[in-house]
Amino acid sequence: MTIKSEEHSEQKAFQQTEEFKEMERSRYKIESENSELKHRQGFKIATSSGLFGMKIQAATTIFAVNIKRILKLLDEK
Repeated sequence: MTIKSEEHSEQKAFQQTEEFKEMERSRYKIESENSELKHRQGFKIATSSGLFGMKIQAATTIFAVNIKRILKLLDEK
């Protein structure tokens, strides 16, 4: 038998709630978006060092993906 800390016990109780189960059901949508950013858009590797550089890279990558989606939607019309 393992002895669990207070944090582990709280997390285990939280995982049994409906709120957690609802978030878990929609997680696949978020994970697919993250996968697209990493594999298709080159977000897997940091191009600059530091937190500020990563924030800039994240913002520009997400901006580029959104522009591509907008252009694709416009072409469909």
